[in-house]
Order: sequence, then structure tokens, then C-alpha cells
Amino acid sequence: MTKLNRKFTVAPMLDWTDRHCRYFHRLLTKKSVLYTEMVTTGALLHGDLERHLRFNQEEHPVALQLGGSEPQEMAECARLAESYGYDEVNINVGCPSERVQKGAFGACLMAEPDLIAECVSAMQATVNIPVTVKNRIGIDDQDDYAGLHHFVSTVSQAGCQTFIIHARKAWLKGLSPKENREIPPLRYDLVYELKQAFPHLEIIINGGITTLEQCQQHLQHVDGVMVGREAYHNPWLLAQVDSALYGVDDAFQDRKAVLAAFLDYVQAQQAAGVALNHMSRHILGLFQGMPGARSFRRLISENAHKQNAGVELLCNAAEKIA
Repeated sequence: MTKLNRKFTVAPMLDWTDRHCRYFHRLLTKKSVLYTEMVTTGALLHGDLERHLRFNQEEHPVALQLGGSEPQEMAECARLAESYGYDEVNINVGCPSERVQKGAFGACLMAEPDLIAECVSAMQATVNIPVTVKNRIGIDDQDDYAGLHHFVSTVSQAGCQTFIIHARKAWLKGLSPKENREIPPLRYDLVYELKQAFPHLEIIINGGITTLEQCQQHLQHVDGVMVGREAYHNPWLLAQVDSALYGVDDAFQDRKAVLAAFLDYVQAQQAAGVALNHMSRHILGLFQGMPGARSFRRLISENAHKQNAGVELLCNAAEKIA
């Protein structure tokens, strides 16, 4: 079984962490583990496999996040993930949206640890790649440490060795997904306590992490950190991960050099029929905090959708940066 170094991971983010985003992120960090946006079992079993599962070989190590709760369907989708070359398959037990609840997966499954254990068991019997779980600390009024401990204990007994834990509970009614990322308080202490209770498990912490200094503080208590929105909106953060957390040289010291490297990818993808705005939207935060960053974003946002837009637009936008 593949042994991944999950000291730093980039969170699965719906509509954001597609293959173009992941290619861009991989330019910035060679060591981090990258995650796909969540894909449902239904989409894989009844939809366009190539559209959902293809990725660039440069993305490794890369994990597929699955949304589902039927053990045999999850096992079949894990098999598909392995056949496509993914390094890990992750079960979503954290998304609180109503649409996801209606599909009987996501955070509502925190209440069904035995079912998640069945899924893990069926998946691990089918594939050799790691099967991991991303979950909350609890849901609704079930947010005590005992409930979290029971969930992890039950699922780990089925063979799951890695838990990525969003250190907030989820309210299944009354809060939007956005509010569920902000309103329930962060309880890092519960995740730390969990690691102490299960020293043999790999425990990765997620939620509200915005700096590498915070990552280093968390790593004194847990095995890894997962960063989501900050990595997307301020991707230059990723350019310092390899040296700060893995002890190896960073790939780039200059943001414009990153952009230049991405232009080669953009040209190749455009030649294959991909529209520029499907790729350029992921780089809007590259120059965050620098003079000219707003003009860079505006020029791309207002023009990338146009029919003849190409790499020249991105070059012109880069000239706005001091």
C-alpha cells in the first residue's frame, strides 16, 4: 500500500479543486497531497468517467474524494479510482449541504459510524490504495468528545488508518455550507485529544488554518494539516510549504516564474479545446497582496471568457504587477 506523507494537504473544494487547479497547485508545491473536489458514486457509476476521473500525471500524489454511503457502490468507485491511478480514496463525512444530505452522504453520516465502517471494509477489500475519511467533530447536538471518539474507534476498527478532521461541528439544519465553515466554533483541542487517544492512527487537522506558522503549531499535536480556502485564494502560501514543512527546496522563488510555467500548460490545454477561463480562474490570487494584484484579477476576470482569449491575456495581466 502506498505510504503518503500527508504533513500538508490541500482540501477538496467543490467547483474549485478541479484538474486545472491541481496542476497549478502542483507547480507551487511538489510535496503536498492534493485532493479532487467531491465526486458522487452516482456520477461515476452512471456518468462520464473520463470527465470526472482524468487528471494530469504531474498531480501525484493526488487523492479522489468520494461522496456516497452504499458499501458496494463505494467499493466499485474505489476500484475505478485505483484503475485511473489515484494514490488515495477519501470518504466525505463532512459536507453539510442539504443536497448532500438528501443523497445520504456527507456530514449526516457522522451519526452512522457502523455504515462508514462497512464502506471502509468493502473498499479496502477491493483496492490496495489507502482509504481515508474526512469528517467533522460532530453534528447538531452530537458534538461531545465521546461521540467523536466512538466514530473514530468504530471506523478505525474496519481498517481506516487516516482521519482528516474538520475541527468544527456541522449544523444539518439552519446553517448554509458557508455558515457551517464559519459559525460553529473551532475545537482544535478535541482533535488533539483524539490523537492522544489513538496514537497509532494518522490524524490530520482542518479548519481555519491560514498560515504556515499555524501549521507548524498544529504539527506539534497531530500528524498533518489540511488547508482549503486560504490555499485557493492565496496560492503563494503553497510555494513555501516544501521548505517550511518538508525540509526541501521550494520549486519557485518568484511568482511570475510560476505564471510562466503555467502558461505552457494553458497553451497545451487550449489546443485540446479547454476554454481559458476554466484555467485562469484558479490563478487570480497568485499575486495577492502585491501592487497591481487587483488590476491583474480584473483584466483576467473581465476577458478570459471571450472566444479568442489566450495566454497573451495572462501575459498582459502580469504586466500590471509592479
